[in-house]
Amino acid sequence: MSSRTDHWKRALQVGAVVRQSPGITQWARYIWKPVAVIPGAPEAFWKELIREGDDVDYHAGTVTMELFRADVEGYLVSLNMAVPSVWIVMDKDQTGRSPSGWAVSSITASAHEALDAQDSGESIVEPVPIPESLAAWIKEFVDMHYIEEPFKKRRRDSVQVDGIEDAKGDPRIRQESDVFRAPANIKKPRIQ
Repeated sequence: MSSRTDHWKRALQVGAVVRQSPGITQWARYIWKPVAVIPGAPEAFWKELIREGDDVDYHAGTVTMELFRADVEGYLVSLNMAVPSVWIVMDKDQTGRSPSGWAVSSITASAHEALDAQDSGESIVEPVPIPESLAAWIKEFVDMHYIEEPFKKRRRDSVQVDGIEDAKGDPRIRQESDVFRAPANIKKPRIQ
């Protein structure tokens, strides 16, 4: 019998399918958009899969998708989207071997991790539909580790907010420009 703390992490090789479409402006010759994932895919680097007219689908790369117990809430967000999705993250290809200029850097099931990747503005981050087998694999991990925390309504502290406040500021400061000086501490000229 395994306990809740066993298997705190899971990993699976997942391939990214990227579609090359003709660009719609004179400045962009092609548009590169992640469109699908292949669970359990072998290693590949921009291997052509399907050619339909001007569109070409490539198996752009295979990376290890990891699930961690600490991020199950992010997986729940992805599984509960209108179209359950995983996220493909592509960064600039530093080797110069990619036909697109991009390389698959990660595939994540966490919507939170995907948002972090989008923050830089330097990456292509796209959600793609989750195949049923991969969704079942992620859901099993979430079911094993997710603990729903009950909602606890906070009670206000019983602090008296209508108390009298004589003065603000430090009474030791005797400067005329002290805006926090208490009015009672202003020295009045003596009348003789």
